[in-house]
Amino acid sequence: VQLVESGGGLVQTGGSLTLSCAASGFRFEDYSIGWFRQAPGKEREGVSCISSGDGSTKYTDSVKGRFTISFDDDGNTVYLQMNRLNSEDTGVYYCAADYLYCTTRLLENGMDYWGKGTLVTVSS
Repeated sequence: VQLVESGGGLVQTGGSLTLSCAASGFRFEDYSIGWFRQAPGKEREGVSCISSGDGSTKYTDSVKGRFTISFDDDGNTVYLQMNRLNSEDTGVYYCAADYLYCTTRLLENGMDYWGKGTLVTVSS
């Protein structure tokens, strides 16, 4: 399983950014793909996940209405569209994969496979 994130960078408060996760090495439709983040000095937090089989999604409360997770028609890339960004969204964002269905518990507990992360910095 390989997961490679891209799209991180510096953005001003209120701005938007789209992260991408290129997935390979596994049967995409059998897995859930998730985005997690870790801010400096804080624990890792589950942001969102999507079940590739049926497109079911979950979001942590702080990003609902601002972030959207999706995957492309080829089923090999997962995106996280982030709007109305604020300083609390700063951190390293990790793409992850798991054979389990996307649920709130999966976001809380983490997943089996991880990318190396991409840094998002929101400046005021």
